Amino acid sequence: MTHTLHIDASANLTTSLSRAASAHIVADQQGTATYRDLAKDPLPQIDGAWADARLTDPASRTPEDAARLALSDTLIAELQAADTIVIGAPIYNFAAPASLKAWMDLVARPGVTFRYTQDGPEGLLTGKKAIVTVSSGGVQIGSPADFLTPHLRFFLGFIGINDVSVSAANDILAKAS
Repeated sequence: MTHTLHIDASANLTTSLSRAASAHIVADQQGTATYRDLAKDPLPQIDGAWADARLTDPASRTPEDAARLALSDTLIAELQAADTIVIGAPIYNFAAPASLKAWMDLVARPGVTFRYTQDGPEGLLTGKKAIVTVSSGGVQIGSPADFLTPHLRFFLGFIGINDVSVSAANDILAKAS
């Protein structure tokens, strides 16, 4: 059975096109789904103590380190359990909303979602695909002013998810009508 991780990042809870498009994509998926709403359930920003804890050998972590990493561990477990990741994201100020960037920061963990090798970084979340629905009030997706989609493609590839499709939310919703 397949499992989808559905992530919404728009702060607009009622009329968001990226939310509507990502929900449409998830409704077409087979199997089960986990939903994470980054606007309704905001994630914390990482800090120095968190960064230190993630680099501490798991066998040497204190209970405080484990507590600092608990949310990150949960978010990573959601990714690991998913076959498909569906992300609904608006372009805010030419890039990702802070909520989506916080999610990226929390799931990028050396030795867990990626590792460094002699040949450079290697993503550890292989065999998955991502479908990204993007909305924007003024930035053309794929234009030189769109810093969200290349950043998200690069990030997902960095953690091992190289099968990434990006679509304009408007296009998905128009086809659904």
